[in-house]
Amino acid sequence: MKKLLILIIPLLTVATFTSAQSIFKGTVYEHGTNNRLSDVFIKDITNKQVSITDKKGNFGIRAAAGHTLIFNSPGYTSDTLYLVDMAPKKIELTTSMISLRAVNITATRTTFNPREEYPEVYEKSKVYAFSPSTWFSGEGKKARRLKRYFQREAEQRAIDAAFSPAYVTSLVPLKGNDLENFMTMFRPSYSFLRGNNNESMVAYINDSYKKFMALPPDKRAPQSLKQ
Repeated sequence: MKKLLILIIPLLTVATFTSAQSIFKGTVYEHGTNNRLSDVFIKDITNKQVSITDKKGNFGIRAAAGHTLIFNSPGYTSDTLYLVDMAPKKIELTTSMISLRAVNITATRTTFNPREEYPEVYEKSKVYAFSPSTWFSGEGKKARRLKRYFQREAEQRAIDAAFSPAYVTSLVPLKGNDLENFMTMFRPSYSFLRGNNNESMVAYINDSYKKFMALPPDKRAPQSLKQ
């Protein structure tokens, strides 16, 4: 009898924890507008669940009151939400003064291996020829959007590593705002990175520097930074 109780108690605990969580829903907008934002990455840092907004900015994520959610999208300032209740929420993200990638040029980025961190996403994203439910299920579609998001993130982190402030300043005499503006305006694409070697990157940075310095001082800034 004691052994039976020992087995039952953990099962009841897990069941209680699962039932305490439900799907938290909402919509993400651009602050100050009616623009709904698609492909916004959402992570519950309490239970490690992840989600992503659809084309209409809507999302659903398994969570519970007391959890903390992070909303992240390139070009917007990340937002943190502490759930006091499970009522649907309108989330607003503010446009960054400079792109998210420009902010990241001064940050140390951790190793990113989504296949290890979110294996369930990759499992749910699979499509089987003789299983139509895998083609059209909501969970499958969301998993495939998340998979594409992770791929873009991995590519951007590869660019961050190859086009780092330390590397750029070893080749051209820029610092401060000029360095940030230069790295934002002349950030290489992932396809360029994959198709070129180190010598090509050196030539690209030097050529880009010449173009940057040839611009009038008031033009040496990304369009979004100009008044």
